[in-house]
Amino acid sequence: MDKIKSLEMVNITKKFPGVIANKDVHLKVESGEVLALLGENGAGKTTLMNILYGLYHPNSGRILINDQEVKIDSPKKALDLGIGMVHQHFMLVPSLTVTENVALGIKFKSKFSMDLDNVAQKIKLLSKKHDLNIDSSLLISDLSVGERQKVEIIKALYFNANILVLDEPTAALTPQETDDLIKWLRSVIKEGMGVIFISHKLNEVMNVSDRVEVLRNGKNVFSTPISKTNINQLARKMAGHDVELPTVERKNKFGNTIIELENVWAKNERGLDALRGVNLTIRKGEILGIAGVSGNGQKELAESITGLQKIYKGDIRFKGESIANKSVQSIIDKGMGYIPEDRLHMGTIPGFKVKENLILKDYLRSPFSKIFLLDRTYIKDYCKSTVDEYDVRCPNINTPTHALSGGNIQKLILSRELKREPDALVASYPIRGVDIAAVQYIHEKLLEARDNDMGILLITEELDELINLSDRIAVIYEGQILDVIDTAEADKSKLGLLMAGIKEGSR
Repeated sequence: MDKIKSLEMVNITKKFPGVIANKDVHLKVESGEVLALLGENGAGKTTLMNILYGLYHPNSGRILINDQEVKIDSPKKALDLGIGMVHQHFMLVPSLTVTENVALGIKFKSKFSMDLDNVAQKIKLLSKKHDLNIDSSLLISDLSVGERQKVEIIKALYFNANILVLDEPTAALTPQETDDLIKWLRSVIKEGMGVIFISHKLNEVMNVSDRVEVLRNGKNVFSTPISKTNINQLARKMAGHDVELPTVERKNKFGNTIIELENVWAKNERGLDALRGVNLTIRKGEILGIAGVSGNGQKELAESITGLQKIYKGDIRFKGESIANKSVQSIIDKGMGYIPEDRLHMGTIPGFKVKENLILKDYLRSPFSKIFLLDRTYIKDYCKSTVDEYDVRCPNINTPTHALSGGNIQKLILSRELKREPDALVASYPIRGVDIAAVQYIHEKLLEARDNDMGILLITEELDELINLSDRIAVIYEGQILDVIDTAEADKSKLGLLMAGIKEGSR
């Protein structure tokens, strides 16, 4: 088919059992522009894009390319038409190489052999042309999140996509990787590619988009050129009401130390020192923020405290007792909560139902079970009330967790951890990939837990989030804590210097 000059979705409706995901939705994007598709978690954005990519089939509606109606019944058909998609949760096989992952979508002339050398050569050319810097011989499992995203982009480019859907492309990227992606986006737009950009980061939307389309409850509610709107208006249109992010109420008195790290050393998956002599204390009723560029030991820090990572020197004490290298279950039993960085695979079991993930840590305990038999009536009532209280949007509690939007999976994990009322909580990137109304809600819940005397370790790269929520902020750089400062004395400039390893000027 000819190069796509315009793509239009007309009156798209998609129904699932118990829910209408899209109702008479209209969307149009042209070559050489970025259309931002916005909405709360569960508003129908990803469903709409999965229809465009052939993963779902609409109950009604039409798709037009260059004013001609087309039928897209599979991802292969979408790619053949020139439509590529980079999913929020990447569609890659970790045990295969970059080349092999790209080759999975190719129909070779011979049924008995694959010309991988030719595929690798084309990947090399695409990588060089687009400044993506990907080694096609590497295993996906050995790549960072940002590099995996580049592989997904290369897959789309390999099949000559000239309309590209990016679903939450910066949710798991470092600030540097985000800058690189936006730079790349601007370059391909100049070459005539059209981009549908799904994001909850409204500053990025304002920065890269030409137009914006807002969905709410599966329907179009707002459409405008980006030059005629602002962040506050977009947030209001997405949520249906004004959104104001909470900030921590400063206090001078805290409880006793609840978590203490003393000279902690730990290695990463490659056997290199990821934590190098970390000393930290977290008090009851305090949020201690961890600032740092991704990859400076945050993952190992969180996992060392929660028992997922072994340390080889130093000690970690929780409520006065050493928990260093103790089992995960014993640390949970002692009163530790954990919101992990990887919500889909570490935070939940995707194939389990919502209700099963909500009781994952407590199903053997009373009142969830009695004499090793599940109390299904209590579990049903408990899970229904939890879903309602935390606004986890799903058709029902028997819905498979993988069918939920990313933000609703995040709220599911948060609700499970906070409803257990732990004494301390390690929260890694708690608002990653959630809409602004959900950000407001999650922040309110964290502050409420802090005010109820919970000690919280907050790991995030969002400096506004750190400054708004933290009582103190510790900056980690190359596995070391460079400084711990009171939030009242913190500003983005000071934190930025420390995150770059420059300590001059800090107290």
